[in-house]
Amino acid sequence: MTKDIAWQKSSFSGGGDSSNCVELAVTDGRIRLRESDDPGTELAVTPAQLGRLLGGVKGGQFGEA
Repeated sequence: MTKDIAWQKSSFSGGGDSSNCVELAVTDGRIRLRESDDPGTELAVTPAQLGRLLGGVKGGQFGEA
């Protein structure tokens, strides 16, 4: 049985019950990410891995959105 996970919505998601948001949770030293409109699909990374991803995004490594 899986334990209950305390998911937190991104502050950029807007208010209310909008389903267009990213949610984060920390379990067992890993950061879990999911989109609220597809909660069955999750990404689990270490803090260092997430830091490298965010650094690459901020540095333009992945091109323009």
